[in-house]
Amino acid sequence: MKTKLYLMIGAALLALTSLSYAQAGDDMKKAGDDTGKATDTAAKKTGHATKTAAVKTADATKTAAKDTGKATETGAKHTGKGVAKGTKAVGKGVKKGAEKTADVAK
Repeated sequence: MKTKLYLMIGAALLALTSLSYAQAGDDMKKAGDDTGKATDTAAKKTGHATKTAAVKTADATKTAAKDTGKATETGAKHTGKGVAKGTKAVGKGVKKGAEKTADVAK
């Protein structure tokens, strides 16, 4: 009778042990799946953020280039006006100098 009791207890312990290992294996699989999903989500979010940053950088570069072009054009116009005024002033000075020279030569 004792032997049967010991055998039944031993069989029950072995059955419980195998069930606990099966549960642990199932828990590990779930943890692995959750980790995989989290990694996938993080990679997608990182990729989206990188794409957004690249687009914003391109837009900012385009705007900066456009603004630089406008500033260069404005500067060139102002330079051209300054050169024209300077040329007129020099021309008037030369004309007055020539007139004085002509008056003195008479």
